[in-house]
Amino acid sequence: MTTSDTPVLRVAARPVARYVTRPELPARLSPRPYLHPVTTLAGTPVTELRPADHAHHLGVGVAVPDVEGHNFWGGRTFVRDRGPTELDNHGAQRHLGFQLRDPDGFVEELRWTAAGTELLRERRTVAATELTDAAWALDFTFSLTNVTAGVLSIGSPATNGRPGAGYGGFFWRARKEGTSPDVLVPNAEGEERAHGRRADWVALVGSTWTLVFAGATERTREDPWFVRAGEYPGVGSSLAHDQRLAVPPGDTVVRRIVTVVADGRLDHAAAGALVRKAVSA
Repeated sequence: MTTSDTPVLRVAARPVARYVTRPELPARLSPRPYLHPVTTLAGTPVTELRPADHAHHLGVGVAVPDVEGHNFWGGRTFVRDRGPTELDNHGAQRHLGFQLRDPDGFVEELRWTAAGTELLRERRTVAATELTDAAWALDFTFSLTNVTAGVLSIGSPATNGRPGAGYGGFFWRARKEGTSPDVLVPNAEGEERAHGRRADWVALVGSTWTLVFAGATERTREDPWFVRAGEYPGVGSSLAHDQRLAVPPGDTVVRRIVTVVADGRLDHAAAGALVRKAVSA
């Protein structure tokens, strides 16, 4: 069912993603709009919502653990010399409205607020495109503008002292199965070959599905990938991998990630060919 608050994206007349704009969530989960469920064209779910291992993982969206000390990721906050700590510092992303609505996508405006103050204004553009009879692409762009009078500093657990935990930005929590998904990057494979590295694309290959992620702009491709497969399946593009990102007043951070959602287990050649087609579409 499609309502004003839960548009459904369609590809070739088939529903492939549901977008929830006003989720009812506790504050410690950093409430924010998300896509879930997202499915392949054959109907296989490839996202998870509030899984038991990480209740603050919400399908597909944008989540940042540290915006000037405010947690827009959810859950505990990593504090230097203390580790993961429960803090009352959670922010929320609030849906303001759609500037455009079509069956295959939308343009949305959001407010990022914390402690009663708006910190960021976001313009989010999402589009679904058919690639083949067994694959489609989700094109996801977010633009974050600092609406405060001072510089905003974006960080991650890695910049706060936890090596390898540079997550924050676009994030896709994938389907968890009995066996961990395979991880592919061009000319290599394995979680350790993808995590924390820059690559033209990275793929998770599950039992009957494949997700292929690619930065679709030069600036986005400069961000390393955050990749998990063994602990849980998830992929993100890191805004603050090893150093904080400063956003001056009025400046805008823009990132665009295109994800191929395919039925079947793709190999290197097929994953690379489909993602090139998706990015150039």
